[in-house]
Amino acid sequence: MNRRLYLRSIAASSIGAAAGCLNTLSSGDEGANNSNSSKREPVDGTILEPPERDLSEASHPSYGDEFPTTSVPDPLSGETVSTDQFEGERAMLVTFFYTSCPDGVCPALMLRLRRAQAVAAEGGYGDDAAFLAMTFDPERDTEGVLQTYADQQGVDLEAGNWHFLRPERYEDAKSIVDGRYGLPLEKRDADEYENLEYMFPHFSYIFLVNERGLVERVYPDGATIATSKLVEDFETVVTA
Repeated sequence: MNRRLYLRSIAASSIGAAAGCLNTLSSGDEGANNSNSSKREPVDGTILEPPERDLSEASHPSYGDEFPTTSVPDPLSGETVSTDQFEGERAMLVTFFYTSCPDGVCPALMLRLRRAQAVAAEGGYGDDAAFLAMTFDPERDTEGVLQTYADQQGVDLEAGNWHFLRPERYEDAKSIVDGRYGLPLEKRDADEYENLEYMFPHFSYIFLVNERGLVERVYPDGATIATSKLVEDFETVVTA
């Protein structure tokens, strides 16, 4: 995709001041108010109506785009997971995180995916859903650390629909997050945090992808989007 300058310009102006996770692209989700929304048409293959906010000029995939395919190991299940393996079978919620996140934003992302997972189980459509959370800090986020994190966050790994994805190297993670999904990522010293050698200013996005592999919603402020709204959107897509 050739839509990178829009997001990079914002990242460049914000990254120096950010503590851990960036939420600078917008306030609210892709459904925030936009007076041009009525002019947009539904994209063939999508379930939700066009979002009120048009993010089509951003560097990342947005409403109606094909979600880029990537294959990443899941150390907890012992398998390599490809995003396209769910096409025709499951809708996905996808996010990117690291367990050492110092400001609570990454746990907030996990909370929202975990709540959607719980509602899917309650609604009997857990087998039609997939939850993918990819770390971009494989040096620290080892298999054992991810297992402990799953327990701390209350993730139900036994449901078989949640995958913690772990690239082999940071460079691989950056290639995926930045190069493939258009979300600028920077590894930098964490002098302000005594217990951290380095940290990652990054964008706390959540992507909602339907079973056809098309993006239904992008939540730029994934850590603060109303959980009920995300769950409602996800349930609509999964059960359509």
